[in-house]
Amino acid sequence: MPKVDPDHGPLVPMLLVLTLVTGVVDAVSYLELGHVFVANMTGNVVFLGFALAGAPGLSATASLAALAAFLLGALAGGHLVRHLPGHRGHLLTAAVAAQAVLVAAGTVLAAAVGHTSAPARYTLIGLLALAMGGQNAVVRALKVPDLTTTVLTMTLTALAADRTGPRRLASAAWMFAGALLGAALVLHANVPAALALALVLLIAVAALTHRAARPVPAPAWTQRR
Repeated sequence: MPKVDPDHGPLVPMLLVLTLVTGVVDAVSYLELGHVFVANMTGNVVFLGFALAGAPGLSATASLAALAAFLLGALAGGHLVRHLPGHRGHLLTAAVAAQAVLVAAGTVLAAAVGHTSAPARYTLIGLLALAMGGQNAVVRALKVPDLTTTVLTMTLTALAADRTGPRRLASAAWMFAGALLGAALVLHANVPAALALALVLLIAVAALTHRAARPVPAPAWTQRR
């Protein structure tokens, strides 16, 4: 993991953990909720085109549901950014706490009623995509270079083209690790177990960021850029 730096403080390791969460929840959604992503919207746009063309195993409705929920989450995240303009630590803490509530609701739903029925499946898609849309909007506002937490295309392009950047490599590695862990839990345990892992990680990020942001006066890394 890249070291904490004075410009971004603990935001770098915290965003890497959120990148891990992305891999976990997309493993759940793709493998168990009907070949749909809840974080990678590029994939959903492509899947929507495939589904409308008649490709088997894909659902245009599921892709549209994920896209709509993600956009609502991004809208809510943008609202939060505007109302917490001066402190990056407080912003990330609030955003991840809200995200944890949504993932907790999804975990309880999956454990209580399962995920195979259409109502449960679409509710899970909505909750998780809503959570990831909020995460994406807030991470965008934090402006930590090379750490989008949900998209790797430009990160990998920059890694190859510039041949530098431990943070870029770490981002790809943590996304891979999240996908691997999420898939292993889904395939060898169950969906609630995978979602519970994502929930634990989110709670840890919220708690650690809140603790790191407490000193007065606020450290330099907390200031919005």
